[in-house]
Amino acid sequence: MTATTPTDTVAEVLAELAALEDPRTREVNAKHGDDHGVHLGTLRTLAKRLKTQQELACQLWKTDDTAARLLAILICRPRAFGRDELDVMLREARAPKVHDWLVNYVVKKNPHSEELRLTWCADQDPVVASAGWALTTERVSKKPEGLDLAGLLDVIEREMKDAPDRLQWAMNHCLAQIGIEHAAHRARAIDIGERLAVLKDYPTSPGCTSPYAPVWIEEMVRRAHA
Repeated sequence: MTATTPTDTVAEVLAELAALEDPRTREVNAKHGDDHGVHLGTLRTLAKRLKTQQELACQLWKTDDTAARLLAILICRPRAFGRDELDVMLREARAPKVHDWLVNYVVKKNPHSEELRLTWCADQDPVVASAGWALTTERVSKKPEGLDLAGLLDVIEREMKDAPDRLQWAMNHCLAQIGIEHAAHRARAIDIGERLAVLKDYPTSPGCTSPYAPVWIEEMVRRAHA
């Protein structure tokens, strides 16, 4: 990656993050496994002020502080990271929000994303594998050419029911996306969802779509044709 001298020091940024800490926000985040108390909107505002600073981003990541890592993701250059750097970073990403943002805001924009997708999908660590499935879902939606959609459904049908939570969630998202985007596989995707019943009873707020794949698929298809 290309190194640049940060205009803000790590100590200054950490002090600012500490000042932005809100106990109520930390309490809410803790319910989702995220150990930070800075509102995400506030983080985005701070990132907008700091602008892109790759070296500062790398230094913030090394602090192992969740809020600092989220900020690092927002101010980094996604294409500046090497394949091995991203692999290490993903395995270091303890908090679910850091994991999700790293995959969605950095890895998806990196030239090594496809290689990492294949590597991570085959990983024995279910959290790492969930990142591979998230990247697969992205391809299902935006670049399905070359994907074996029937083969993906075979794996989901065989493994999703007993998968650990985060991997199960990622596989379920892929299942729903196949059904939403690809009419030829829609009936089978709905059938798999109905038989496995994964997330069927997941609490869903009013106005939100259930993550239960059959309902999710049917609602998104309905909206597309409305």
